[in-house]
This record gives sequence, C-alpha cells and structure tokens, in this order.
Amino acid sequence: MKQRSTERSTGNQGLQFWSSQALVQGILEQDQGICQAVEKSLPQIAALAEAYFQALQNGGRVFYIGAGTSGRLGILDASELPPTYGVPFDLVIGLIAGGDGAIRRAVEFAEDDKEAAWKDLVEHGAKAGDLVVGIAASGTTSYVIGGLAKARLHGLNTGCITCNADAPIVHEAEFPVVVETGPEFVRGSTRMKAGTAQKMVLNMISTAAMIRLGRVEEDRMVDMQLSNKKLWERACTMVEESTGCNREQALELLQSEGSVRKAVNLWKQKHA
Repeated sequence: MKQRSTERSTGNQGLQFWSSQALVQGILEQDQGICQAVEKSLPQIAALAEAYFQALQNGGRVFYIGAGTSGRLGILDASELPPTYGVPFDLVIGLIAGGDGAIRRAVEFAEDDKEAAWKDLVEHGAKAGDLVVGIAASGTTSYVIGGLAKARLHGLNTGCITCNADAPIVHEAEFPVVVETGPEFVRGSTRMKAGTAQKMVLNMISTAAMIRLGRVEEDRMVDMQLSNKKLWERACTMVEESTGCNREQALELLQSEGSVRKAVNLWKQKHA
C-alpha cells in the first residue's frame, strides 16, 4: 500500500532533545509551504465555493462531515456563520464522527463506521439539493467516505477537502479539493499543516458563498448579530461610514432596527 504523504517523515530526528526555540522555528519552516499548496488548488476551491453558493441559493443546505480534527474544523466553520452573517443556525451544519461528545473528547473507532455519517445526515434532514462536504486530511476516513457515497446515491451534491492526492475520498466527491501539504513536523499529526490548510479552504468557500448571497456589502458584515459590546461598536462605525450620521444617531438606529443593514436602509429612506 502506497504511503500517504501526510504519514511520511520530514527527516527530523531526536525532536525530544530540541530546544523550544528550535522546535518553534522548525514548525514555522514547515508551515511556510501551506499557502503555496493552497494556491495550487485554487481552481478546485473555486469550484467547490460555487457549488456551496448554488446549494444555498437554490434553497438547499450545506453539511460538513469529518472525524477528529477535520470534524472539529467543520463544526467551527459552521458555528461561526450565523453570528457573522446572520444566517439561520441550521443552514450550514457540521457533523463529527462519534457525535457532539467527540468535539471535546475522541470517541474510539467512531471514524471507522462507514454507515454512521449517512445516519447522522438523515437525522438532520439532509435531502437532494443539499451539499455534503467531506473533510479528511488522510482521505481514507470510513465515516467520511461512506457518508459521501450514500449522499451521492440519494441525489445530494458532494465535495471534499483532503491533503492526499488520489485518496479514496476524492473519488466520492463531485467537487474535490486536494491540498498537498506533505509530511508533518510531527509525523502523521495532521492537526498541524493539513489542519491549517483545511481551515483556510473552509474560510474561503464559506466566506465566498456568504458574500455572493448578499450577506456582505462593500467589505462590511451588515447582517452580523449584535451580541457583545465589541460588535455594537463595530456596527456603529459601519452605520456612520455608510450614512454620514454621528455616533449617537448610529446607536439609535441600531437599537431601533437591530442590524446594520436595516439601520442603514432606514436612514437612507428618511434622507432620500
């Protein structure tokens, strides 16, 4: 069996004897190639971002499925979209092998269950027209491969994010993204380079979709939830910049309307 690139050695030896300075320097040197690896995959990333947008634009939803670090990254991305862009909490859903308990503590052998992901998807009402994105650095995770295969059989669109070329997951995805990050500083520890690359791709595809859905105007998060003092301050600044009103007026508009978009629209209506 051909060894996966993420399982190979960088050639570093005796790491247990290295100083903290040498270790962080070595990790940084390994990380230098992540952006270049992602850049090589931009056409694939753009295609997946378009599929993501089309699914949501046409009334579907997006599901991330993964195990371990990959599953947690999907959950992280999904959970940040509602407060950032004001979308419903069930529009983009992250699922992890072993269930929500696996977010904090690994569930043994959960990723080896080839049927579990589809069961999880069905439980959340997945249907034709939705997009399922499998996230697996190795590209061999049974939970993810099985979920994508069943999703395709039931008419769902499929994508994947992996860090190994020609991995089994690639053949189950209509919109595969392969970012070849290579060997890890700690051999096989894909929470490092591979995880960083996966996070970058998730940032790209979800952000691109939210912008195309109209959830951003200029470069402003006009639909963000005003859930803390920092966000109220940011919102006031955005309203001031968009309307020319003063701080007090911006705050009054936001308190009345509850969002930057609505506050700006009201001001423009009154001053048309």
